[in-house]
Amino acid sequence: MIYAVGGALLGLLALSLPVGAVLFLLGFGVDHFFSAFPLIRGLGERVWGSSNSGLLIAIPFFVLLGELLVRAGIAERTYRALDAWFSWLPGGLIHANIGTATMFSATSGSSVATAATVATVAMPQAERLGYDQRLFAGAIAAGGTLGIMIPPSINLIIYGFLTETSIPRLFLAGLVPGLMLAVLFMVITAALCWLRPGLGGPRRGASWAVRLGGLRHLVPLVALFAVVIGSIYGGYATPTEAAAIGVAMAAGIAAVNRGLSLKVLRDSLLGTVRTTAMVMFVIVGAYFLNYTLAAAGLGRELIALLDGLGLGPYQTLFVVVALYIVLGFFIETMALMIATIPIVVPVITGMGFDPIWFGILMILLVEMALITPPVGLNLYVVQAARAEGSFSDVMIGAVPYVLGMFAMALLIIAFPQIVLFLPGL
Repeated sequence: MIYAVGGALLGLLALSLPVGAVLFLLGFGVDHFFSAFPLIRGLGERVWGSSNSGLLIAIPFFVLLGELLVRAGIAERTYRALDAWFSWLPGGLIHANIGTATMFSATSGSSVATAATVATVAMPQAERLGYDQRLFAGAIAAGGTLGIMIPPSINLIIYGFLTETSIPRLFLAGLVPGLMLAVLFMVITAALCWLRPGLGGPRRGASWAVRLGGLRHLVPLVALFAVVIGSIYGGYATPTEAAAIGVAMAAGIAAVNRGLSLKVLRDSLLGTVRTTAMVMFVIVGAYFLNYTLAAAGLGRELIALLDGLGLGPYQTLFVVVALYIVLGFFIETMALMIATIPIVVPVITGMGFDPIWFGILMILLVEMALITPPVGLNLYVVQAARAEGSFSDVMIGAVPYVLGMFAMALLIIAFPQIVLFLPGL
């Protein structure tokens, strides 16, 4: 059954069917071919049970928060401020790309939205200033992946919901690895541009007056992050309540910067509805599929298969890591998470690994999938923002950052306290 389900999953996705529809079709297939009982009778309960959660209301709130900031023009001001601080480094403006992505990751919760925001603002600068198009675009795609690691993260909310893991602790666990990854991206950029100065374009300095003056554009985002995350960690608000507070603050920031209008509100709400509908369709489909797989005994088959291989805990972990890397080439990241979490996480935690630690490792592997072809969404988002050039340029430019992510994954495996230190406090 394991091989049949896996083959059917890849085959249906190859047909470019919507991910939610694929999950429902697989659930119906498992019910028909592998179950002695009519599991479809539980469809209504599964659909209602998976969507009737107050925790999931945080998803549209965090999406709306990011939509408001993006459409209100906050990104351009943030970009100019970080340009003044980072463009003296080898690589120049590329560091501002990564810095802006990091700032917006701390508010939007979405990698694709973060990459689209930075690409729209930054790409027109690349050709004008003589930057290498490949590295410049690859850095934006990689920086965008931070949106699902640095809290608040929609993907971490989904992981916590599906595994019944503390979302505040997951947010806390993702903070240090996310910031370390941002610094690693900047180190990779500086090293490449130091070895080959032609990649980085001109290094530009700025006076301290300009730098300090630009901080006023960063303060609102820092304050927004502090209020949203601080209210969760301080016990003053649940993730859903904190997200609602964040939406109100984002609207206030947009209004103060004269970026709030009826058109911005309308477009933000429409974007939120589209994204939330897609996410919920996938969640409900995954819940039904996981219900049928559990009833048909796939979990027992998988455990028996792993036991038959005679692998130890870390050997099994590396098999899972390799599996996620391979699947990441072909499966969209949200679908990859939701379809595999109920199967893989019980096996990993049953071998003694911490579910919060594994959640951050999984997010890192999913981040790699965002910038690896042929399904790497961030690559397509950045390519769409370019005026010219081939898609292969973006792929090549992202390669050094993919290698950096893999090194980060190995570092997290070797030193779990990088992830568990803050939650342990």
